[in-house]
Amino acid sequence: MGATEASLHHLLGRLAVLELRVRAGVERRRRSDPDPDDGFRGLYVSDAQVDRLLAGTAQAAGPAAEAEALAQEVEARADADETAGHRLRLRALVGAFGLDALDVELLVAALGPDLDARLEKLYGYLHDDVTRRRARPGLAIELAGCSPLDAAARWRVGDGAPLVRHGLLLVEEPDRPFLSRSLRVPDRVTAHLLGDDAVESALDGALLPPAAVPTEQSRLVARAVRGGLRLAYLRGTTGFAPAGVAVAALQAVGHHPLVVDLGRFVPGEAREGARSAAREAGLRGGALVAGPVDALDPATVRALVGDGGPTVLWGSASWHHEWASSTPLVVELGPLRQEQQRALWAQALDGGAAAADLDALAAFRLGPEQVRRAADAASAQALAEDSAVTVGYLATGARSQNSAGLEQLARRVQPSIGWDDLVLPAEPLGGLRHLADRVAHRGRVLEDWRLRRGGGRGEGITALFSGDSGTGKTMAAEAITSALGLDLYVIDLSSVVNKYIGETEKNLERLFTEAEGVNGVLFFDEADALFGKRSEVSDARDRYANVEVSYLLQRMETFDGLAILATNLRANLDEAFARRLSLVVDFPEPDARQRRLLWRKLLGAVPLADDVDLDFCARSFPLTGGNIRSVAVTAAYLAAANGQVLHMPELIRAVQLEYRKLGRLCLPSEFGPWLAALQPLTERSA
Repeated sequence: MGATEASLHHLLGRLAVLELRVRAGVERRRRSDPDPDDGFRGLYVSDAQVDRLLAGTAQAAGPAAEAEALAQEVEARADADETAGHRLRLRALVGAFGLDALDVELLVAALGPDLDARLEKLYGYLHDDVTRRRARPGLAIELAGCSPLDAAARWRVGDGAPLVRHGLLLVEEPDRPFLSRSLRVPDRVTAHLLGDDAVESALDGALLPPAAVPTEQSRLVARAVRGGLRLAYLRGTTGFAPAGVAVAALQAVGHHPLVVDLGRFVPGEAREGARSAAREAGLRGGALVAGPVDALDPATVRALVGDGGPTVLWGSASWHHEWASSTPLVVELGPLRQEQQRALWAQALDGGAAAADLDALAAFRLGPEQVRRAADAASAQALAEDSAVTVGYLATGARSQNSAGLEQLARRVQPSIGWDDLVLPAEPLGGLRHLADRVAHRGRVLEDWRLRRGGGRGEGITALFSGDSGTGKTMAAEAITSALGLDLYVIDLSSVVNKYIGETEKNLERLFTEAEGVNGVLFFDEADALFGKRSEVSDARDRYANVEVSYLLQRMETFDGLAILATNLRANLDEAFARRLSLVVDFPEPDARQRRLLWRKLLGAVPLADDVDLDFCARSFPLTGGNIRSVAVTAAYLAAANGQVLHMPELIRAVQLEYRKLGRLCLPSEFGPWLAALQPLTERSA
């Protein structure tokens, strides 16, 4: 006989004992019933029944000897089955939920009608009400051999009792007197006792696969659990893979954890979901791993902590004493190291990528489930393209794991610019490549080589791009983001800055919190609007403006991501930001050689006439890259409207329009032989 058959045999044996006890109860009822053959029993109360109720009835004499003998026989057989190594599900509930023998009797009494339809009518007879086909607390207590006046027995079906607290028994119809309420065993518990391990619908979408991430912290938790620990709390921030660490710890000591993402529950249903998760873990005889618990109310968190196997919770906030009556082991987690991230990718890809490809994914900070989903997305894309899985597909899959919360405060840009698109001197270009290298290798430098800063400061990277408008600061941010395979999030100042006191800080906190949960780059354009100098306080406005800057200084210290600040007014930035910057890159205006490259790149796909002299444009017009791009676009439109080929006069007129926007004079020394082309657009020939 297998474990499932032995467990079912034990359950049916207990059901047979219940049937004998019901028979004994029916016999007692018949002996005290003045009219047992009344065909309308339960539909009205006769005078004889009133007299019997007023006279009182004899106390129940307890289960019949036959039932007691059968109960001993069933339990003896169960002892033998457990000795043989079989797990009996009904008995397993005792250890998993802290039940006692009376709890099991009450549970079986409530379970009876769900397993044997005959008990519905028998319960109706014993209730003297054909409409009440489930056990009442009074009847269940009597069938368990106790008196309904026994306070200890009544407590076992109360709100604080293990059966009710863990959701194994539901006491319905609370408006009725206590002994007349209805007892019901949830369908999931019934199915489990019958051998069904399918998860109930309340947990659909919230379960995570138990992917282990062995770390030093997981070994610490494993030692504590092996010594009898019942509750642990893992605290950390983005990229710390708490579920994987907990799974590794519990699997090391022989547990099969149930992993639940509490953030996936529908708002308003978190408490019921937490109860279902704790019950499911107990039914399976394993441990529970659940989180994040930060946003949950204390009652919901307490519902997660059971009386059986160990529970490991996770979150980013400090442990709150109201979350549980017992004190947990609190373990601080840091981000996964580079080799741990590489191991997750290798496991998810099952050897489908080279080591160099995995190193290229070091900029992404993902947990085990996110890595698995990213790998699945990359495989699907490769299948659609009929090609092998590439780093590009993996990066796209990793970016798809970003939450949408940051897009409410920033504009998401998918980079389309690479290193070859930048036209910069060697020094700033080298600074940009160094910035990308800092992001790619910070795990090795900060963790492996132990150069992480102390004082609770983050390991984020902050760079300042300084230069005149149009010198390529935004393009450089795109190029870095593209090289790292990340997304660029351009901060929308209109959604951050608020005229009401304190609201700007709240929006900034939301911004940084969301940014730490995604794999992307924050780009603050016109950064001096937020990071301006603090001034002497002369009125309330100065005071609160200084508070905003001071908050930014503190928040940037704890930020763990990559932030790029761009400004053309570097002198307006607060000096305190300089110490917090990882790198400063100055963007000079292009010289003649660089302007020539810009002209050729921007007009490379435009049909050019033989008279177009780009060398002349590069020598004569001291424009920035942004201005040259604007001129190229304007000239292309002029060419499209006048013959589909760009001639030099149209290019000169486009420069003239750009000069007007900039408020600059069109000097003969700059335009030389093409000065004659400087005419109003209304005078040009058709």
